[in-house]
Amino acid sequence: MFFLWLYMFYSCAGSCAGLVTRGSPAPPRAAPPGEPAEESSVEEQRAAPDTASPISSFFNGSGTKRLPQAIIIGVKKGGTRALLEFLRVHPDVRAVGAEPHFFDRNYERGLAWYRDLMPRTLEGQITMEKTPSYFVTKEAPARISSMSKGTKLIVVVRDPVTRAISDYTQTLSKKPDIPTFESLTFKNRTTGLIDTSWSAIQIGIYAKHLENWLLYFPIGQILFVSGERLISDPAGELGRVQDFLGLKRIITDKHFYFNKTKGFPCLKKAEGSSKPHCLGKTKGRTHPDIDQEVVQRLRDFYRPFNMKFYQMTGQDFGWD
Repeated sequence: MFFLWLYMFYSCAGSCAGLVTRGSPAPPRAAPPGEPAEESSVEEQRAAPDTASPISSFFNGSGTKRLPQAIIIGVKKGGTRALLEFLRVHPDVRAVGAEPHFFDRNYERGLAWYRDLMPRTLEGQITMEKTPSYFVTKEAPARISSMSKGTKLIVVVRDPVTRAISDYTQTLSKKPDIPTFESLTFKNRTTGLIDTSWSAIQIGIYAKHLENWLLYFPIGQILFVSGERLISDPAGELGRVQDFLGLKRIITDKHFYFNKTKGFPCLKKAEGSSKPHCLGKTKGRTHPDIDQEVVQRLRDFYRPFNMKFYQMTGQDFGWD
């Protein structure tokens, strides 16, 4: 038996090298509170070789942890969670469930730390993550480009007025004593001056944020998904996303049903489950009644930015 085991060991060490993908080096441990995180340059981490042997990779599980080839970079309250959950149904998509916030909050931890968060993938599978705050983070485009200029980017956009109200609704659910939406919207309501420093308003100026991304990525490398169509025609939007990622169109109408109670589509079968799956109770909250004069003021404010965004993307999202 011992000689048989040795034979299998040495045979596999030579022949399995091409079959089993090598593992990734261990990332630096997260620093305890109050202590600096382990530092290393981006170049050093990109060049770091995989050191695991084929045998150890075999026993630790197939696949390799890779840096993401595609990232959902925005926008908050646009439908990014729905898109990610829908995409995870595809057998060739492997994605991180939680938002890593690497390129905005954790960049100093290094690419090895980031890569270790990723799921293991086999050859031909795509590694993905989503962090909606990347779209409005000034440093994010340069940082992602430094990781890989070929990274595919996905932005889920939504009527900026509705998005702002949804953003406020989420905050209101956590902080019931915050000022009204109307009072936060204006620097001075008498003059009608919109407070663009309020994040709920600022995020929706999509054209301004996109200009920053186009300094580092060509427009053809960014896919813009309509948050509205993701609700009204999820299979259609998922078809565009699968094409963009170079995937076979596996996710179709048969994967969805419309939940009238929640007001958005749900999966008939979630990833790794045979049961229907809808997004949690934090999604699809009922919006508070907003003064229609304020809503109209916001529509007037966003209109020129929307028109510019349509021109930049070559898509009319129909928000006016």
